[in-house]
Amino acid sequence: MEPILLRADEGGIATLTLNAPASLNALSDAMIAALHEELDRIAQDAEIRVVIVRSTGRAFCAGHDLKEMQAARTATDNGAAAFADLFARCAALMQTIVALPQPIIAQVHATAAAAGCQLVASCDLVVASTQARFGVNGVNIGLFCSTPMVALTRKVPPAVAFEMLTTGEFLDAARAREAGLVNRVTAPGDLDTATRTLAETIAGKLGAAVRIGKAAFYRQAELGLAAAYDHTGRVMVENMLNQDTNEGITAFLEKRKPDWQA
Repeated sequence: MEPILLRADEGGIATLTLNAPASLNALSDAMIAALHEELDRIAQDAEIRVVIVRSTGRAFCAGHDLKEMQAARTATDNGAAAFADLFARCAALMQTIVALPQPIIAQVHATAAAAGCQLVASCDLVVASTQARFGVNGVNIGLFCSTPMVALTRKVPPAVAFEMLTTGEFLDAARAREAGLVNRVTAPGDLDTATRTLAETIAGKLGAAVRIGKAAFYRQAELGLAAAYDHTGRVMVENMLNQDTNEGITAFLEKRKPDWQA
């Protein structure tokens, strides 16, 4: 059997492919563990500048594995401990995505539902096929998507998020882009190329600057205005003192291509 998560590296870009089409790439215990483990490896890999997350089969990700969740109900506590552990591990995975030094792009070709939509919303950038759709539809089976709500409400306006959460209805790719969940929409046949082009654009920048910038992007968003400026001012000083930044500015002034060492 093939692994449920595949990794391929090329040109400083790591592509992670969810490879469990029979379960619609559900975030099973095994899938959560595999993603978390691989992202931890990538975080320590200086050669990787950008990450793409994609999937095989007819869905991007259907959310949590409901069969696994229902099986946990046989415990004496009706599954309370297992459910708490599952949601804690999933939350840790989503926070790992945000904390990953490298930008991470979700390449969405089809449906991203519930925790699958949470996975998409946790990524830094999203490229979607016109056939993609996005929903936090747990309410349709009596389970409000409270944990997916955390990532979703940090990407789309509150009114849009609340409507999605309470109706269980899906956004198509165009509406998802209007709402701010998706960055780029492309024809299905162009999805690989469009995602790769975006990844290569970012990979071509100074890696140290992008890593510093990603961390500052999320940190400043948590702060008040004055504190955000204080924090980003310190970040700018750190960035300016980088040797390759000095080279980049010098090269710009001298109208030449920078000779970056990292």
